[in-house]
Amino acid sequence: MAILVYIFSTIFIFLAMVMLFAFHRTRHPGLFLIAFTYGASAVLAIMLMQAWPLLVGFVFAWILRLMGMEPGPDRPEDKPPAE
Repeated sequence: MAILVYIFSTIFIFLAMVMLFAFHRTRHPGLFLIAFTYGASAVLAIMLMQAWPLLVGFVFAWILRLMGMEPGPDRPEDKPPAE
């Protein structure tokens, strides 16, 4: 069980780092909240060596996404035409 906690915690830490990089580029506050959720749940799971913090962090991240905290994709009509 410990190896699964380490593997999924590593994935969550990677997701947190990627979202912090995206936050740095876009300054969208929702990305920071989701990154913090993923990172905190990964660190808590490693500290407690339990899987439930990963599950709770995943659910909280999806709740934040459903609340509209994740930025949407860029639409082609928002960009000026390339000439």
